[in-house]
Amino acid sequence: MENTILSHQEIQHKIRRIAYQIFEANVDEKEIVIAGIEGGGLQFAKKIQTVLRKITDADIVLCKVMMNKKNPLKSGVTTSIDQADYQDKSVVLVDDVLNSGTTLIYGVHHFLKTPLKQLKTAVLVNRNHKKYPVKADYKGISLSTSLQTHVHVAFKTKDDKVYLD
Repeated sequence: MENTILSHQEIQHKIRRIAYQIFEANVDEKEIVIAGIEGGGLQFAKKIQTVLRKITDADIVLCKVMMNKKNPLKSGVTTSIDQADYQDKSVVLVDDVLNSGTTLIYGVHHFLKTPLKQLKTAVLVNRNHKKYPVKADYKGISLSTSLQTHVHVAFKTKDDKVYLD
């Protein structure tokens, strides 16, 4: 049974709010790197990038972050842009759902190997089931659910939604 948590319209509001928060934290930056974790995080990052491009003249660079989400330590983390392209820049690491924190902490770890101006994290849904000391600086919604409950984020043209399974 599907239990909708966020409608398409509500998600658009969350994306806009997060984009404005990122802009406010980077108002003097000439370039902001939006690093989306492959899958839902990358889709969410693209939506944030679209809004940011409308509200700032800064160059908004999209970076795809790739890792094996089941075993990030084994496969390591790679990015679609070179390390030199985000060094000394403001980076926002984006994922769709923060559940245990595993994916986000390995993503953060990857970026911390490079000198950055700042590193922030953004998620659409914060589940509050963290195994690791990682937090979302920007979040759409916080949910307290059981570990057995699965949160789905569906990004579809004009029909984005977040629902419980």
